[in-house]
Amino acid sequence: MFTLRDTVSSLTPARQDDLGRTLYERFREEPDTLIVPVVDGEDRPIGIVERNAFFLRMAAEYGRALYAHRPISTLMDREPLIVDADTELAEFTTDSLSYRASDLLRGFIVTENDRYLGVGTVLGLLQASNETNRQGVAQIARLAHYDPLTDLPNRVLFQKSLAEALARRARKGDQLAVHFIDLDRFKTVNDTLGHPLGDALLREAAERLRHCVREGDTVARLGGDEFAVVQTGLSGMDGATRLAGRVVEAMAAPFELHGHQVVIGASVGVSAAPSDGEDADELLKKADMALYRAKADGRGAFHFFERAMDEQLQARRALELDLRRALQDGEFELFYQPLYHLDDERVTGCEALLRWRHPERGMVSPADFIPLAEEIGLIVPLGEWVLRTACAEAARWPEHVRLAVNLSPAQFRDRGLVTTVVSALASSGLPAQRLELEITESVLLQDSAANMTMLHDLKALGVRISMDDFGTGYSSLSYLRSFPFDKIKIDQTFVRDILHDSDAMAIIKAVLDLGSSMGVTTTAEGVETQAQLDALRGQGCAEIQGYFISRPAPAADIARMLGVGERNLETFSHGEKAGPTPQAWEDEGLQRSRA
Repeated sequence: MFTLRDTVSSLTPARQDDLGRTLYERFREEPDTLIVPVVDGEDRPIGIVERNAFFLRMAAEYGRALYAHRPISTLMDREPLIVDADTELAEFTTDSLSYRASDLLRGFIVTENDRYLGVGTVLGLLQASNETNRQGVAQIARLAHYDPLTDLPNRVLFQKSLAEALARRARKGDQLAVHFIDLDRFKTVNDTLGHPLGDALLREAAERLRHCVREGDTVARLGGDEFAVVQTGLSGMDGATRLAGRVVEAMAAPFELHGHQVVIGASVGVSAAPSDGEDADELLKKADMALYRAKADGRGAFHFFERAMDEQLQARRALELDLRRALQDGEFELFYQPLYHLDDERVTGCEALLRWRHPERGMVSPADFIPLAEEIGLIVPLGEWVLRTACAEAARWPEHVRLAVNLSPAQFRDRGLVTTVVSALASSGLPAQRLELEITESVLLQDSAANMTMLHDLKALGVRISMDDFGTGYSSLSYLRSFPFDKIKIDQTFVRDILHDSDAMAIIKAVLDLGSSMGVTTTAEGVETQAQLDALRGQGCAEIQGYFISRPAPAADIARMLGVGERNLETFSHGEKAGPTPQAWEDEGLQRSRA
């Protein structure tokens, strides 16, 4: 009995934060594409865009220029027809004719476990159903088991081949290996050179994989730029090591594609039976874990599964579940680290730093949960909470004390960032000129034109923009020419070596001179000793930050040290030049937070 799984057409989905020009280019370059599904960060379908409706609406909007800059989320049908892959073909087509006649020309999305699998049209299924001859049936069967782009077995046939290979292995008593292969930098090629060239790259990569394996081994395309190999008849893992090495070497060689030379590379994760298990799904999952480690180690390499990886994955999953719950349960809080002006001899700002106080884990390091929040898409709501909370707390500080908030590159993918900043300022009453948003160079490396536009919009509000970790990226100087930053922060790695490394001192002096000539404030991070402070003061540094002034402290301690609600600290509240020295902060008790 045929199901929709047997007839599904694999098609790369769009993301809800893509722009309309992505659709325009796809429809133009892929004339056979009638529909494009839209999925969220977990590959769950949330909408669909149909070719005819898209171009009709684009014409009504008077051309591509206006329409193409709208997010896909505003252009899509938000109630697409979604069908489970195991739905019987006959039942679905009959149901469509009986109850959804208007859907004949519409596309539908096929899902597996509520996640995107492929697309189709009802009319297309009806036409397929009318092909009763043997050739038509054979073609449908082949499409159900082979990838039409590379002509490799697809995921369905791969799973079947792996299960059969495991059964043979159990009878013979030998070993087999599962290689999970991911092409490095494929998305960059696809985005910059277009889908047709990306498809050509996938076909060529598939051909190279065929030449890497022996006869009898199975090479499959699992989807996107992911491939897999079942390597059978092994007496040990030396053969698996050699094959993984051949794959890495083959994919590292340049690809010549339609006049373009493309270099991508590949990462490979390997699991083995029986040592890593006897179940097909388990082996593929463990190969995927090993692949993740290979990519984390720098890509262009292979890695075998290790038991510790499973333990790490379970720990990561547990942390992810806790992280998703933590924002709702109010487990996050903000600490603040003062910024000290050397000429005015007072605190002129505080940087907001996110902390997670877990009821069982205790204080979770930001290095552990911030990257995870970015990976699972939680950084946008978490970043909004930080911004709103910090603005509300900073509004109670003396007027001369600014608030610094770090922005993740992931937050710039949320095109509502400017609106969020406006709302946070309005609800807190904090003047825009007292808010300082800190970004790193990576913000400008990703979709630089759109992010640069957003930075200009933020600056137009009166918000100050600071480049953090200056000197650690390769394009920092060029970005100073392209955007009028209000501040640059010298990375602490240079400050740490200032007393015994003449090169570090020379770099700091050059940055200070550069900032002075451009009228940009310069802050030195990571100041931990009086000697470092004196050296920076001698070079003309205006502002410092670091443990010598204070470790990050809770909001209540910072407010008390700033004299909020206390008459004995009027120098803070009146903003007079003669403010506290680092020693004064220690005398007021903030130094205890260094313990």
